[in-house]
Amino acid sequence: MKKITLFAAVVMAAIMTSCNQSAPSASLKSDIDTLSYAIGMSQTQGLKEYLSMRMNVDTTCVDEFLKGFYESVKAGEDKKKAAYYAGIQIGQQVSQGMIKNINQMIFGEDSTQTINEDNVYAGFMAAVAGKETIMSIDSANSYVQTKMEAVRSAAREKNYGDNKKAGEEFMAKVAKKDGIKSLGNGIYYEVLTEGKGEVAADTSRVKVHYEGTLIDGTVFDSNLEGEPTVFGASQVIPGFKAALTTMPVGSKWKVYIPQDQAYGSNDMGNIKPFSALVFTIDLLGIEK
Repeated sequence: MKKITLFAAVVMAAIMTSCNQSAPSASLKSDIDTLSYAIGMSQTQGLKEYLSMRMNVDTTCVDEFLKGFYESVKAGEDKKKAAYYAGIQIGQQVSQGMIKNINQMIFGEDSTQTINEDNVYAGFMAAVAGKETIMSIDSANSYVQTKMEAVRSAAREKNYGDNKKAGEEFMAKVAKKDGIKSLGNGIYYEVLTEGKGEVAADTSRVKVHYEGTLIDGTVFDSNLEGEPTVFGASQVIPGFKAALTTMPVGSKWKVYIPQDQAYGSNDMGNIKPFSALVFTIDLLGIEK
């Protein structure tokens, strides 16, 4: 799982400048004075957008932001105050950023489901404090890596179960069609044009015209009207790869791919989780 950085915003915010109960007044008596003031101003470019978009701060409350900011930068050598303000900053990043991102990653568009925020905070705080924890940090990392996908798949299967069922019914009908051949792993194909050339290996780079559709015929990707695409035979979904490394050059096949040989539980925008896919593949050549 990709690690989520909590501290990027802290670094950015730390280089800004402004006010508090009594805002500092600028005195431009020397080049250094003027340069200092200009640096302060220049570092605010994009800040309001950052606060609003990334930190969920209501920019009509800018006075409160500046108050907190100035108290923080003036904490100086007071380690307790510096730690407290850092905690506020990180807390905002976790609650407004990390939690939302993880929920989106696991539950997708289902806003009714969420991870247990109190448990997230309990685990975070116990680990940072060095207190006795329910599991070791290595065990926690391992559990996240192994369990995250299982929980995500279960959540998506709940939301997209109908899509999965429709795909299974579609593939069952395909298997019974005349002229259909099997590539194994539930993948089927029919030959539109019989090629006589060589067959690509896993390591080959192939030149292809193709079109991908959902089972209802909706086109989600196509280069049939343009130039062919060149890519590695192993740089595509398993079902597409199985066809590329079986069909001779010069062949044109219609390939039917079950969801587990396509994108599985992943949400790919136009391709929803558990979608069976259909590709028309015209293998034009193998790049030497």
